[in-house]
Amino acid sequence: MLWAFVLVMLFSTAHAFAADLKPETIQAWNEYVKSAAVRNQRHLVSGSSFLSSDEVPGRTARLRRGEIIVSPAGPHVPLPVPSGLIHDWVGAAFVPNVTFDDILPVLRNYEHYKDFYHPNVIDSKLIATGDSGDRFSMILMNKSAIAKTALDSDYQSSYIRLDAHRQYSITEATRMQEIAEYGTPLQHTIPENKGTGLIWRLYSFTRFEERDGGVYIELEALALSRDIPGSLRWLVEPVVRRISRSSLATSLQQTGEAVRPGTKSISRSSDRPPCPSGKKCTLATAALGLNPDRSGR
Repeated sequence: MLWAFVLVMLFSTAHAFAADLKPETIQAWNEYVKSAAVRNQRHLVSGSSFLSSDEVPGRTARLRRGEIIVSPAGPHVPLPVPSGLIHDWVGAAFVPNVTFDDILPVLRNYEHYKDFYHPNVIDSKLIATGDSGDRFSMILMNKSAIAKTALDSDYQSSYIRLDAHRQYSITEATRMQEIAEYGTPLQHTIPENKGTGLIWRLYSFTRFEERDGGVYIELEALALSRDIPGSLRWLVEPVVRRISRSSLATSLQQTGEAVRPGTKSISRSSDRPPCPSGKKCTLATAALGLNPDRSGR
């Protein structure tokens, strides 16, 4: 939900150098998340478009035709900040022939994230659930990378239903720790904010609207990582942008496959009741994996 959409690039270069998280980097991240929250809040104001896709002529029609459209949230992505980079991407998809009652149980079925978002989510579990939100954990890893580094991470996710047709969620990583030499006898967990700086922080906003015979999903995924050395930036940044776009699109694609009636995913069973209008429930979104051919330009 959440999430970790630059893993392929970052994991493949993880062994190159250490990059501990610095106070000035945390400050820049916190300020950016606040500004992104203000930007997303405008979609909740009466008279504004709930979906940003409605602001672009023809975009919702493209989504209904099965396109997954992904784009950077601004002109400078990834955004350099002191000793780090902020990645901010927005993805949209349309899942036909489903309702909120189909989607929400799947997205709250944390134990099966490792199945829904395979192969990059290799383990997942629910930590706690309550009226104010859910907490869950995941272990993330790019198995195709040479470096045997994984991310052990905890998240909290809250969900608010505005009315019968519109809902939104906010998900934040509360802990991220690298596991070095994962799956080997030398496996060990590195303290928080230390290591290679694969991903230090994750945050996401997701909006859902049920209409036109299905559910529109718009996900804005933010991530904080280490900086790219100046001598490599010209080479690496275009690759990071391409993979970021692809990874977010795959997350949306995998979510649709998990909830669409008739698929064989593990599924839509859940004993949690739907969220009443105006009340907080919980939801998670995992941003991993991907099919570049399905991402819009």
